[in-house]
Amino acid sequence: MQDSFFFPVQNSTFAPTVDGLYYFIFWISVFFLVLISTLMVIFMVKYRRIDGVEPEESPGHNTLLELSWSVLPALIVLVIFGWGFAGYVDMRSPPEEAYEINVTASMWQWNFRYPTGAVSDELHVPANTPVKLIMQSQDVVHSLFVPAFRVKQDVVPGRYTGVWFEALESGEFDLFCAEYCGKQHSDMITKVVVHTTDPASTDLANKPNFETWMADAADPIKDDEPLYESGKRIIKMLGCVNCHTDDGTKKVGPSFKGTFGTQQKLHNGETITVDENYIRQSILDPNSQIRAGFPPGQMSSFKGIIKDEWIDAVIAYFKHLKEE
Repeated sequence: MQDSFFFPVQNSTFAPTVDGLYYFIFWISVFFLVLISTLMVIFMVKYRRIDGVEPEESPGHNTLLELSWSVLPALIVLVIFGWGFAGYVDMRSPPEEAYEINVTASMWQWNFRYPTGAVSDELHVPANTPVKLIMQSQDVVHSLFVPAFRVKQDVVPGRYTGVWFEALESGEFDLFCAEYCGKQHSDMITKVVVHTTDPASTDLANKPNFETWMADAADPIKDDEPLYESGKRIIKMLGCVNCHTDDGTKKVGPSFKGTFGTQQKLHNGETITVDENYIRQSILDPNSQIRAGFPPGQMSSFKGIIKDEWIDAVIAYFKHLKEE
């Protein structure tokens, strides 16, 4: 794999087709630009008006020339259409055995859910395996774009959209939102991590193979560590750090640090205690008790995504930050 002048590295089965069609159109355009510009300059010089010289009578039409500038562009357009249509059909026809991942887009984060129950804010996929993304939005129109895979698909509220690809080699690649979706649109960026499927491999700077990662992600609570450490991992895994901090600074939402057990004013003027029930309610129904000073409707519900034992770990992390 290598970068080109116009494109990032190719790392999907679609990439050669997309790049090949682009370069075909590009060089055809360059050829005709140079040809037409050159002929225009030649004709300007050769047939320029000269004082005292009357122009000759214009000749009749040239059948061969007229056929050429009609038939040749038509053939080129047909080639471009056929090439592009074949690529489009391939992109819209996922294999039946494709590995399915559910994607939820919201302002301003991505959430990826796997058949095993694993959840991540990064997209983890196996190499050399067809992967199908089943996508939905919780608020506005987003657009999933992976330049290295040459795939982009809008994620629309109220309906499912899908896209599929097959990554060729392991590595990390950027995943963007390519549709303006609010003031933190530029922060809605994450990674696609392509894992090897070799059980003995730990490439990607000692990252595990796909099955090992999946087993770890499906159960982020570890018996050999404090519960708050698992809570910290879950907060990162769910992408909470995109809108919250653990150092006391404000972002879109309030910081986690030093809030457990404190009295806080709500958007409606009421005062609540940040306890276990408040944290659970804020995770499952975030718009029911909005803290004063923060805009409503910015956080999406994690109901159906986060497990009860994961919430316990998150609460333990809040308590740990209070002690710090």
